[in-house]
Amino acid sequence: MLVPLGVMAQQTPTEPTQNAELPAIKVQAKAIDPNPNAEVGVPYKAKTSGDVRHTRPLAETPQTISVITKTAIDDSGFTDLKQILSAQPGITLGTGENGNAFGDRYIIRGQEARSDVFVDGLRDPGMSTRESFAIEQVEVSKGPSSTFAGRGSAGGAVNAITKQATLDLDFNRVSAGVGTDKHVRLSADVNKAFTDQFALRANVLYSDEDVPDRSPSSRARKGLALSGLWEINSDLSVTIDYYGLRGKDDQPDLGSYLVGTVPNRKPAADVPVYAQDSDFLRSNQDTLTARIKFRVSPDTSINSLTRYGSSRNSYITTGASYGARYNGTTTTPYNTAYIDAGHTGWQDVNYFAHQTNLRLDRVIGGKKNEFILGAEYTDHTVVSGSYNLNSSGYNCRNPVAPAGSPAGTPVVITGALNAYCFIAPSGVAVSDLSRLATRNPVRLGKTQEWHARTLAASVMDTVDLTDKFTAFAGVRFDQLNLTLNRFNNGTGAQTAAYSYDETLINGHLGVSYKVAPKGVVYASWASAQDVNGGEPDSGTSAGYGGLVVNAAGQAGSSPEKSVSYELGTKWNLLDDKLLFTAAYFHTDKSNVMEGLSNADYTTSGTFNTGGNRVRGMEFGLVGNVTEKFTVQAGAAFMKSKVTKSFTAVNVGRELANFADQTFSLQGKYEITSALSLGATARHESGRCGGQPDTAVSYANGSCNQPVPSFTVYDLFGSYRFSRRLDVRVNVLNVEDKDYYTAVYRSGSFLYKGDGRAARVTVNYEF
Repeated sequence: MLVPLGVMAQQTPTEPTQNAELPAIKVQAKAIDPNPNAEVGVPYKAKTSGDVRHTRPLAETPQTISVITKTAIDDSGFTDLKQILSAQPGITLGTGENGNAFGDRYIIRGQEARSDVFVDGLRDPGMSTRESFAIEQVEVSKGPSSTFAGRGSAGGAVNAITKQATLDLDFNRVSAGVGTDKHVRLSADVNKAFTDQFALRANVLYSDEDVPDRSPSSRARKGLALSGLWEINSDLSVTIDYYGLRGKDDQPDLGSYLVGTVPNRKPAADVPVYAQDSDFLRSNQDTLTARIKFRVSPDTSINSLTRYGSSRNSYITTGASYGARYNGTTTTPYNTAYIDAGHTGWQDVNYFAHQTNLRLDRVIGGKKNEFILGAEYTDHTVVSGSYNLNSSGYNCRNPVAPAGSPAGTPVVITGALNAYCFIAPSGVAVSDLSRLATRNPVRLGKTQEWHARTLAASVMDTVDLTDKFTAFAGVRFDQLNLTLNRFNNGTGAQTAAYSYDETLINGHLGVSYKVAPKGVVYASWASAQDVNGGEPDSGTSAGYGGLVVNAAGQAGSSPEKSVSYELGTKWNLLDDKLLFTAAYFHTDKSNVMEGLSNADYTTSGTFNTGGNRVRGMEFGLVGNVTEKFTVQAGAAFMKSKVTKSFTAVNVGRELANFADQTFSLQGKYEITSALSLGATARHESGRCGGQPDTAVSYANGSCNQPVPSFTVYDLFGSYRFSRRLDVRVNVLNVEDKDYYTAVYRSGSFLYKGDGRAARVTVNYEF
């Protein structure tokens, strides 16, 4: 308002004021980010962790922690957590092996992390499909993290920070997306402060689409997240959250399968969707969380979380292979593609968790200390079973020797049909492939009940030793009671009962040195431990993290232990708008439980006979390179090696499911104040399938179950019509490349990445 007066005051008396031309004033509105951990004005960069136990900014934390903000997630076009994480360096995906196809399987720095997923710092047990509609940011802590996470977390942990009600601002945001493959996605994010003490926030989701280029396989998601905040006074607040998700995949696609012989084994090309019309994957989740934040004094505060949750997961899927079968009418042998007998499972999860963290900021001996005293109790129960498919409709034969025959007995190629071939001897695919197998699924009774109760206590301290040196130290004690009961799924009779108690002690040390006002170098050491049978989805399958039982009993073992060393540097550049990180890491895992074969679904195994090592370098760059160019990039270069094994030939080989090189880049450039264009690139080197913690399987020096390397490119762009309205366009897998993300241990299915897909999303703020 004062600009015109200022201009008039500078005019000479002879200038006619009515002809004065004033400089144009440009007002550009920027959306306010409700994420309390965001770096202001930098949409891809988080400043702080959502975990209150990290008391310093991420740029000062002596550990590799990758953060993907909500804006970065939206720009990428990805929605499921599996898609988001698969684009991050150092992370690869695994298949739903050993009946654990309920949900997502992540592998961080070569180590299984499917049970190391947390929501706001509390473990999210069981295998579930996870969505991003209610997520503010995703944090991936690399390296052993048992001091923060408890049991497990040998390679790292994933922590999803959820959207919370806020008194800071009101907003009403809706998004509507449509696209190829019948894609429809509707969501809303609404926050309203009703008084200066009470606010509500609601996030709603409806999503439905065919899997790109793999119809009739389809995915549907429905979600509701409610958050209510009551700020009793400036020092005390209570938040109550509800989260519900209904995930439904009809005829879930398992992709391709491997054909050929080593060294020319490769994915089969042009494979039709062979999922059967009775196949499905369901994941229903409901959680209720209460949070209390209490500032006792300026240097003392309490954060408390209590959660009760449940998930109901189930699936029936079908794999496929290629090989010799016999014509159903003439008994003539021929090579064909055929589906397997199916994979099934159901899983009911109930859990309770409570965590309280007391922060004490104290000056001791002239040094500033930030203490975190933590206490946690968790009670997790996972009941699981399978389905009887009652299959019929066989159309070819798999030759087998008569039951009870001695070794070497000739196979029988006559008699009842017993296999499903979907390529006829003529080379033509059978008609109506989705109904090749006639199935009448019946849910059977429970096979097992896994129950873990843990009481934990932790102490952490971050202290400024000098104005340049900062040290972090933490220790955590976990007292775990684990029981696993097995049942006859027909009669309900209990067939086995296992139980034991274990005490886990883990630590974390770190020191950082400020070499410049905005740059630090650091060194850290951390440990992690996991117990025999710690994977709730694996039962007594020794090769997949299930309970190992031998003559010494189920508890005659020590916990598996991982120890990691990391040297790194972090630099906050360009007025804190850009963060560069680099780290060298070395992780040793010892006392590994081993299965006795590369397909071990049995309890037979060995205690503490295995060991492996992963070392490498990881680089990251996130933030604004210029005022108009925003980027998130990362690269990991790693090597793995089995250092000890009950099977001597495995020593020296690399780990299964391990990609030596992973790279990702997502960049966005602001062409004008309204128009932005961006692109992403993702690369994974080739790898070899197999069991967790197991060496790859070789034949004649080459991998038996290879997953080829791939590089995939995506494009996106947005146009802002006004402060309230913008449109975003995403084109995923621009080249429509066939690529594969994981392989089943036998090669009978090979997860195929999504084909090319286009999406248009309209965002409007009321």
